[in-house]
Formats: sequence, C-alpha cells, structure tokens
Amino acid sequence: MRVHVIKKITVERYVKKQPSSARSFQYWLDSLKYADWNQPNDIKDTFNSADILGKGSDRAVFDIGGNSYRIICHYHFGHTEVHLYICWIGTHAEYDKINKKGDQYTINLY
Repeated sequence: MRVHVIKKITVERYVKKQPSSARSFQYWLDSLKYADWNQPNDIKDTFNSADILGKGSDRAVFDIGGNSYRIICHYHFGHTEVHLYICWIGTHAEYDKINKKGDQYTINLY
C-alpha cells in the first residue's frame, strides 16, 4: 500500500531550522513516495535501519542522514494506504535523551 505522510509540513519546518538536514530528509520523503507496505515489517524493506517499536505503540524510529537525525512516526495500516503520523523529529543526541526516559513510545509533539 502507498504511504501517506501526515503533516509533511512538520519536516519542512524542521529543515528550515536545521538547513544541513535538508538533503537527508528529502531523501526520506522521496523514498516514501515509492514505498509499498502491507505490514509493519515492510517498513524495514524501505528503510533497513528503521526500528519498529514494541509495547503496542505502532511506532517506528527512522535514522535520517546516516544517524545524524531521528524521526519517530506512528503508523496506521488502513484499507487502501498506510498513514504515517510524525510524532517527533530531532538529532540523534536529542533522541537518546527521550529514549533513556522511555518517551519514544508516547511522545507526540506534532
């Protein structure tokens, strides 16, 4: 199924604050245009470094820019497409802080 990113503008706003991330996030967005996912494990076919989070969170963490950035998304497999909701974007170091607290399962800034 095709992937629909919810609030793509969130990525665009982040890139404005972090211009050096532009190419990496554009690559991520472009890759999603060609993704064909039918189950959560298909996410790893598109992004082999993605982590599918447990605890019933229906979330994935994507490594962006060779581990420089992270993006946490909630996914929902609908009848005709996958909805990918952006929950959080930040640097690897910022992700490590929320990960240490276990917030990657619940954080929702966008």
